[in-house]
Amino acid sequence: MNSETEFIISCKDKVLSGHKISQEEAERLINTPDDSLHVLSDAANEITRKLCGDVVDVEALINAKKGKCQEDCSFCSQSAFFKTGIDTYKLLPPETIVQNAMLAKEDGVKSFCLVCAWRGPTEKDFEQISSIIEKINQDVGIEVNCSLGFINQDMAIKLKKLGVKRYNHNLEAPRSFFEKICTTHTYDDRMKTNHIVKDVGLELCCGGIIGMGETRMQRLELGLDLAGLSPEECPINMLVPQKGTPLELQTRLSITEILRTIAVFRFLMPKTILKIAGGREVYLSNDQEKVLLGGANGIITGGYLTIGGNRPTDDFQMISKIGLEA
Repeated sequence: MNSETEFIISCKDKVLSGHKISQEEAERLINTPDDSLHVLSDAANEITRKLCGDVVDVEALINAKKGKCQEDCSFCSQSAFFKTGIDTYKLLPPETIVQNAMLAKEDGVKSFCLVCAWRGPTEKDFEQISSIIEKINQDVGIEVNCSLGFINQDMAIKLKKLGVKRYNHNLEAPRSFFEKICTTHTYDDRMKTNHIVKDVGLELCCGGIIGMGETRMQRLELGLDLAGLSPEECPINMLVPQKGTPLELQTRLSITEILRTIAVFRFLMPKTILKIAGGREVYLSNDQEKVLLGGANGIITGGYLTIGGNRPTDDFQMISKIGLEA
């Protein structure tokens, strides 16, 4: 057993005994040589299985309000700042959203997330969303999650009363890289919303996007900040460059870089649902199983906000094939 393997195993044992790894240990882990990457992934998988079990969390989402967002996030084709040519629409009719929730449930999906492309809901928007959630609760009976942008405490409390389980508000990019990605709001603005969500007792879903030009150490920086929030769920998106956005020519991350990031995030957040979201089909193709056996224990199925995804039936087959449950 070489020194690198011994170090990875010692960190794994430390996590499994209920202790946190240090920043220095995390830095060494994320710089694991490629020839030891399988050891890192196997260790992350062992942490996942022992602390989270064999269940993969499968979630579907709906882009309930698309495009014309007033924020300038440089990765996003829904920003009004960029000419991306996507179709746009206002908040979908309640019956359309409820029908999609029903279809997700019929596909075997356990949770359904309402996503809206705006800075945050107006009072009128929020009333409409609240009414739709009530309708889903009444007619469908599926776990409802929300991603509505910046919300205040009163809104968070209302969502909690409506039975919403989890609220998504990603940090998106590392603090030291954030100003290169967005100028219309700050990293601290996003942190504030996440603290509101935690304070009212909603579960927090908070992750980010990797592959936007940040360094490996900046990805670790993001992981450390996420771990500090103790989110119940952490979606890891991989940038799919969108035509018309400032990042449309961004070089894609390698699979090895994705695998090492996911593995180290598992060491940092041993009991969190690490959900592989946007970009997994594009980047990982037939290697998606490696991610679910390398630290991840959640996926989004059926498509994302502006790009398609795997069919739920295909994803459930993949999960079963590798001996896991959904």
